[in-house]
Amino acid sequence: MEGRRNIVIVGGGIMGCTSAYYLTRHPKFNPALHTITILEAASSLASGASGKAGGLLALWAYPAALVPLSYRLHAELAAEHDGPRRWGYRKLGCGSIEAVVSKDRIREMQQAQEAGKTWEKLPKQDEAAKSLLASSSLPADVDWVDRDAVQGWAEMGAPGATETAQVHPYHFTTSIGKLAEEAGVVIKTRSKVTKISTSKTGPELVEYVDRDSDEVKTITDVTDVLVAAGPWTGKVLPRAKVEGLRAHSVVFEAEVTPYAIFTDIELPPDFIPRHRAEAGQKRRHRGRVDPEIYARPFGEVYACGEPDSAVPLPDTADDVEFEEAQCDDIISYIATISPVLGAASIKAKQACYLPRHMRFGQESGPLVGPTTIPGLWVASGHTCWGIQNGPATGKLMSEFIFDGAASSASVDKLDPRKFKV
Repeated sequence: MEGRRNIVIVGGGIMGCTSAYYLTRHPKFNPALHTITILEAASSLASGASGKAGGLLALWAYPAALVPLSYRLHAELAAEHDGPRRWGYRKLGCGSIEAVVSKDRIREMQQAQEAGKTWEKLPKQDEAAKSLLASSSLPADVDWVDRDAVQGWAEMGAPGATETAQVHPYHFTTSIGKLAEEAGVVIKTRSKVTKISTSKTGPELVEYVDRDSDEVKTITDVTDVLVAAGPWTGKVLPRAKVEGLRAHSVVFEAEVTPYAIFTDIELPPDFIPRHRAEAGQKRRHRGRVDPEIYARPFGEVYACGEPDSAVPLPDTADDVEFEEAQCDDIISYIATISPVLGAASIKAKQACYLPRHMRFGQESGPLVGPTTIPGLWVASGHTCWGIQNGPATGKLMSEFIFDGAASSASVDKLDPRKFKV
């Protein structure tokens, strides 16, 4: 463990970048002896979910093995590297709204649009998190939501508790990647890994395609390979059984008070989003919809809707496509309860794939740690809590690789070897 190490990290998302960062901060890291290379198939770091997620951080997130450590590390990273300025780290309020939208509100919304203004649930909360919701009055500073439509507000956690925070995911991931690079990590983008050769004693080489030249290249004398390729982990290491679930999101240009809001919106039975009515389509909603809304730093509001599995995972994050109609659905649903966002400009319409570790048709939690082959490691399958749990995962992977075991948290339940990976 003390000698030369040639470490290859497959994936330039949150798990790859935080792992690289903490490897360079480990007491045993020696740049004269240790080389660390990130191979990212897309054109830049954070091209997938790590750049297009909401960026919510929470002490009530899951899994419990990672959350407390990761939430603390987020605060420490922000304090050390000017996180509030660089990646928008801040605390924020969080709650859940029940709303009933009237036909009159729909007419008002449609009239506003005519005057020239624009206008399967993601698994963000488990049962333990839902139990923390406590009924209370809608805070006075949530002035960007139509109070007349709100039937109930439940605050997450105790009043005034600091159990929820956020970062801008793209800025956070790329900043951590940059810090790792400054410490000696080599980052190669547009480098799609096609083969990892191993023996019973460990990795031997990593083969990848340089997407600029189409040349097949090889890294030999590899001592460690960490597969942290998000939803593409299952492509690189099939037995990991990590796959992608597509999720659409929209980014509004708006400066509003910092709250993360889960919604449960009851729409009129004859409600049809205008873009669908104009296309002659029938309404698609089920009477109730539940988009999530996160006010973000840098003058943004992020909103996401239901996931879908209609389009298979493409070759790289550069190839991910979004459906305009799905994004427009999110915009129209948000507009029914927020005139402010209904009139806001749209900064981005997008989609990404969340990495899910699937066993027997159900999610089985993230994989973090060693595989059955010495020197081959996995950090993937974090679904919608990747940004939240990235720092803990990266720190633990640095301990696994340099010390042979994790010491900052007990993650036996996340051991890939339990699943014969």
